[in-house]
Amino acid sequence: MSSWDQVEFSISPKTKGCYLITDEILQNVPQIRNYKIGTINLFLKHTSAALTLCENWDPDVRKDMGTALDRIVPEGDDLYIHSDEGLDDMPAHVKSSLIGASITIPIKNGKLATGVWQGVWLCEFRNYKHTRHIVATINGLQA
Repeated sequence: MSSWDQVEFSISPKTKGCYLITDEILQNVPQIRNYKIGTINLFLKHTSAALTLCENWDPDVRKDMGTALDRIVPEGDDLYIHSDEGLDDMPAHVKSSLIGASITIPIKNGKLATGVWQGVWLCEFRNYKHTRHIVATINGLQA
């Protein structure tokens, strides 16, 4: 019989950059251990940050990703009309839309079934610290 769990939690405030948050997810969603098989959907409740699954070992990859995204969507471009919260406001919305607000990961034997070098990233696109909220929804067969 299929089971469901859902929890909402906050990620510690961070300034602009890409951060590995896999451990924070595992701490805040211990229910993962109860599932033999299933999926977890992580949904970020914000429009100026994003979630993605990427490199979990070399922190230079996270720095390079931030640099690449800034080249693709630069701040202070005269093209943008919306700047209600500063010059980083509209670029943050564009980057969030490009990367996405949610990811789904398989669960196998009580663990995230990611690849060897994969981890969950929070990509923060605003220059000053924000507390971000994530809704985790699990569906699957419990052990």
